[in-house]
Amino acid sequence: MKIVTIVGARPQFIKAGAISRAIKEFNRRSQIRRDKKKRIQEILVHTGQHYDYLMDKVFFEELKLPKPDYHLGVGSGSHAKQTGMMLEHIEIVLKKENPKIVVVYGDTNSTLAGALAAAKLNIPVAHVEAGLRSYNRTMPEEINRLAADHLSTLLFCPTDQAVLNLLKEGIKDGSTRIVKNVGDVMYDSILYYSKLAEEKSTILKDLNLYFSTPNSELRTQNYYLATLHRAENTDDPKKLNSIFEALNEIGEKTPVLLPLHPRTKKMMKVYRLLSKFKNIKFIDPVSYLDMLQLEKNAKAILTDSGGVQKESYWFGVPCFTLREETEWVETIKSKWNSLVGTEVKRIVKKVRRMEGRIRCVKRDGLFGDGKAGQKIVRILMRHFG
Repeated sequence: MKIVTIVGARPQFIKAGAISRAIKEFNRRSQIRRDKKKRIQEILVHTGQHYDYLMDKVFFEELKLPKPDYHLGVGSGSHAKQTGMMLEHIEIVLKKENPKIVVVYGDTNSTLAGALAAAKLNIPVAHVEAGLRSYNRTMPEEINRLAADHLSTLLFCPTDQAVLNLLKEGIKDGSTRIVKNVGDVMYDSILYYSKLAEEKSTILKDLNLYFSTPNSELRTQNYYLATLHRAENTDDPKKLNSIFEALNEIGEKTPVLLPLHPRTKKMMKVYRLLSKFKNIKFIDPVSYLDMLQLEKNAKAILTDSGGVQKESYWFGVPCFTLREETEWVETIKSKWNSLVGTEVKRIVKKVRRMEGRIRCVKRDGLFGDGKAGQKIVRILMRHFG
């Protein structure tokens, strides 16, 4: 069976990696059984939505992900221009490869373009991370995920809530569609890579984030980690300045570390904010293994990223989401995550309230058992193999 996997942004590389590993394992077992017909051929298409080395190539190198069979090199641009270019290029690839199914991930323009191109050619679409909803249609991501879900034949949901969200829109498991809660493929990756990160990453020492205790043990929880990249925050000068003012105030007592996304850096230059905040330590984007180490050892995380919200939950690190809503409502209900918006006083107040509290380490399995990739491969083979 031939499938085409379409990725274009950093989180998608990680998600696709989990399923690629499951495909390799499935093929290995098929070889042992000498059942050559039961094999999966994966064609990997990289749209080029992320093209900066630290956001793109380093991930494939560090995580040993399969090299893309096609790199479309689309690059940046308006939503319409970027999606249109992807759509045109992806259609050419799909006509050439003629796969049985196209797999898309998450909620980016690459997701939308892949789903549209496949649907127009009557090729079934499998959407990994289906059913997420923020119910804020001003977010480009919400439009992308809505469209992808309604175009998809197989909808692989990460949680029970995602399944319920689809049901509200009339999308349910049945004769014409397959809707399954398989768990979160990002959790697969966390389990797979977190131990490797401890062995390979030197980011904590490189950034001098250790401090000594009386018994000479090395500990880290002496910094906050922040990430910021969503257009709703970066492209609004008032919101962006307000978030940085809050981080700067928090940084008066405890260092705030912020790996700077290319979009955020660009807008900081536009708004002349680069040299304004002295208590925030801006660094270049970091690799996935380095990011896992920074997340795992932070005092708390402040972010507008959906993926980082989940990673903080899995590591048991308090999270403050710099938005008014989140598609990952489970992290809110479990009280590991708080919505703090973008207003200075609100952000600072929430963080200060958390300081000094002892973490609770008990968490339930809201996002599956870490075997989502394997479940997805089994379902694909059952229906299309």
